[in-house]
Amino acid sequence: LMSFLPSKASRALSNAPSHPDRTDSRNSQSPSQGGNLTEDVDALQKEIGGDLKSLKKVSGLLEHLTLENKQLEEQVLTVSSSVPLRVSAALSTAEESRLKLESLLEKERLLSNTLQQHLQGAQVWADSIGQVLGQLDTLERHMKYLQCLARIEELSDSIQQYLMTNSMWDAVGAIDRMASLDMGLRESGCSHLQAFLRETLRFWHKILKDKLASDFEEVLTQFHWPFISPPTQTLSPPANTQELNSQLEQLVSQLVSLQTSDDLISEKKETLSRPEQSQTPPLSLPIQIMLLPLSKRFRYHFTGNRQTNNLSKPEWYLTQVLIWMGNSSNFMDEKIQPILDRAGAKVNARVELCRGLLTLVQEKLSQDAPRLLYDDALFCHLVDEVLQFEKELRSTHSYPRAYPGILHILLEETVLQKWLSVERKMAVEKVDAMLSAEGAWSSQYKDITDMDELKAPDCAETFMTLLLVITERYRALPCPRAQLSFLALQKELVDDFRIRLTQVMKEESRQPLSPRYCAILNAANYISTVLSDWGDNVFFLQLQQAAVSDGEEILGPLGAMETGRLASLEGSLFEALLALLERLRGDMLGRLLDAVMRDVKEKAQPYCKDRWISLPSQSDQATMSLSSSACPMMLCLRDHLLQLQQMLCLPLFQMFWQGLAERLDSFIYEDLILYNHFNEGGAAQLQYDMTRNLFPLFGHYCKRPENFFKHVKEACIILTLKVGPALLFCDVLKQSEEDEGILNHQQPSAESALNELGVYKLAPSDVQILLNLRSAWLNQS
Repeated sequence: LMSFLPSKASRALSNAPSHPDRTDSRNSQSPSQGGNLTEDVDALQKEIGGDLKSLKKVSGLLEHLTLENKQLEEQVLTVSSSVPLRVSAALSTAEESRLKLESLLEKERLLSNTLQQHLQGAQVWADSIGQVLGQLDTLERHMKYLQCLARIEELSDSIQQYLMTNSMWDAVGAIDRMASLDMGLRESGCSHLQAFLRETLRFWHKILKDKLASDFEEVLTQFHWPFISPPTQTLSPPANTQELNSQLEQLVSQLVSLQTSDDLISEKKETLSRPEQSQTPPLSLPIQIMLLPLSKRFRYHFTGNRQTNNLSKPEWYLTQVLIWMGNSSNFMDEKIQPILDRAGAKVNARVELCRGLLTLVQEKLSQDAPRLLYDDALFCHLVDEVLQFEKELRSTHSYPRAYPGILHILLEETVLQKWLSVERKMAVEKVDAMLSAEGAWSSQYKDITDMDELKAPDCAETFMTLLLVITERYRALPCPRAQLSFLALQKELVDDFRIRLTQVMKEESRQPLSPRYCAILNAANYISTVLSDWGDNVFFLQLQQAAVSDGEEILGPLGAMETGRLASLEGSLFEALLALLERLRGDMLGRLLDAVMRDVKEKAQPYCKDRWISLPSQSDQATMSLSSSACPMMLCLRDHLLQLQQMLCLPLFQMFWQGLAERLDSFIYEDLILYNHFNEGGAAQLQYDMTRNLFPLFGHYCKRPENFFKHVKEACIILTLKVGPALLFCDVLKQSEEDEGILNHQQPSAESALNELGVYKLAPSDVQILLNLRSAWLNQS
C-alpha cells in the first residue's frame, strides 16, 4: 500500500501536459516530496497504529485513495484537453471581429461619400433659404422700424390732441412714454430713428414745458416770487390763496413728471458745457423755472458794462446770492418742498435752489479769477471773499458737503499756484515787518500774569497767528493734495523764521542775559509748543494720513522709517522742525548757563580759597552765620534766578535752574571741596552755608532742592562725621579693599555702609578722598 500511493500519483501527473512555469515550480518543489511522503506515512500510522485488528481498515482506505486518485487524473485530463479549444475559439472570435470592422469601415466610407454628395447638393438650397431668411429679417426690422415710427406718430398725435383739449396730465403722460421709448432705443444702431425721436420729443417737450412754465410763472408772481428783499408779514395774502395753492401743486407735479424727458434732452448739452458737474444730478425742472428771474437779475447786474460788475468787488455778487438764498428759504421749505414730497421727487427744494444759484456764481468766478492773476491785492481779496462765502454757505444755509461749492475753481492749477505764491509773499512781508517793529521782542501780555505763561514775544505770537490764519483758509479745501501744498508752505515759513531767530540770537550771543536774548529763547519755545499741539490736532492727523498715501510729490521723499512713523501716528508732520527748534533751544540754554556760571565762578573765587582748615569749631561760635566770602556768590545766584524767572517762561526756567543746580553742584564739589582741606569748624561751616543758604535759594522752585546737589550734600555728610564713626568707616573701606574679589556675607559692604549714612551718589573711592581731606587725618599722619 505504501509503495502504491506515490507511484499512482506520479503516473497521473506524468500524463498531464505541464506549463513551463508549473514544471519549474514542480521541479523546485521536488526536494520537499520526501517530506510529503513522510507526512502520508505518519497519517497512515495514525490511522492504523500498532493494533493488528485495525488492519481491516486498510481496504476502505485503499478504496478512498483510489477514488481520489482517479478524480485527480480526470481533472488533469480535462484541463489539458480544454486549453487548446479555448485558444482556437479566441482566435476565431478575433478573426470575425476583424472582418466586421472592415465591413463597418467600408460602410462608413460609402456613407461619407453619400453625405458629401448630399451636402453639396443641399448647399444650393441652403444658400437660397439663407437669402430668403435674410430678406425676412430685413422685412422684420423694417416692420419694427415702421412700428416705431407709427408709435412716434401716434404719441405725437396724442400729445397734439391733449394739448388742444388742454388735457395737461394726459399730455405729460404721453411725453413720458415717448421718453421711455427714447431710452429703449439707446442701444439701437438706427441713428436716424433716434435723431427723429429725439427731435420729436424735444419739439413737444418744449411746447409743453413752455406752457407749464408760463402758467407756473404766473402763479409764482401771485406769491411775489422772486423774493428780492426779505419777505415781510405786512403783505396781505391773495384772496384766492386756496386756488393758487392748488394750481401751484398741480403745476409743480406736472413739471416733476416732465423731469425724465427734460434730463434726456439736456444731458448731452450739460456734459459738453460743464463737464466738471456731470457727476451731479440735473436740477429739478420746477427749480430751473424758479431760477429764471433770479438768473436774469444776476446777469443784468454782474455782466457787461454795468457799474455793479466790478472786478475789485466780488463781494457784491457773492453777497447778493447769499441774500437770495436766505430770502427764499422759507418759501421753498413751506410751499415747494411738501409738493415735491407728495410728487415722489426725492430732492430738497432749498438745496436745489442753492445749487442753481451756485451755477451762476461758478460761471462768474471762472471768468473773473484768471483776470486777477496779475494783481496780488485784488486776487487776495477775491480769495478771502470766496472763502467767506463758502463758510457761510455751509454753515448758515446748511449746504451739503456732498455737493461742490465754488472752492474747486480756486484749485485749478494756475489759480492754486498763484494763491500759494501770494500767501508766501504776503507772509514773508509780514514777518519782515513784525521783526523790525519796535515792540517785536516784548510780550503784549507782560502786565497780565495769567495770560503770560509762555512769555512769547509779540513777533512769535504774531507769526503763529499768521500760520493759524493760513490754516483756516485752506482747511475747507476739498482736495487733500492742495491742503498738503499749503502745509509745505507753512513748514517752509517756520523754517525760515527759525533761521531768522538763529541770526538774531547770534547777534545777541555776546549778552546772553539780556531781555532780547531771553525773548528769542521764549519765541523758539513758544513755536515748538504750538507745533507740538498741532501735531495732535485731528485736522493735521488727517493730513498726516494723506501725506503717507500721496504726499511725497509735495512734501518731498519720505524714508521708510519716517513713513512708518507717520502711518502709525508715532511721529508728526512737524517732527523735523521740532528737532531743529529743540536744537536751537538747547544751544541757547547752554549759552545762558555758561554766562551765569562764569559770573558765579568769578564771585565764588574768594569763597573757594577760604581757610577751611583753620575755621573755629561750631562750639566756639555763639551762632552760625553765612561765610562772608560766600555772600557775593549767593547774591549773584539770587539776582540771576530772580531776573531769569521774570524773563523766561516757566518750562524754560525749570530747565534753566535745574541745569544751573547741576553745574553748581559739580563746581562746588570739584573746585571747592576737593580743592581744600577741612577741620571740624570748616566742615560745619560748609554744611551750614550749603544747607541753610544755597539749598534754600532753590527751595522756591521745588520741595527738596538738596536732591539737585547730591555731590555737595553727601560730601558734607562725610566731612561732618564724628571722629569715631569716621575711623570705623575707614576700617570698613580698608577691609572692603582687602576683601575685594572675595565673597564675604558676614562683613557689610562699603556701599551698604554708605547707604546707611545717606550717601548714594559717591563711590567708596570718592568717600576715601573726602575722608583724607579732614584735618584730623592730617594730624594723625
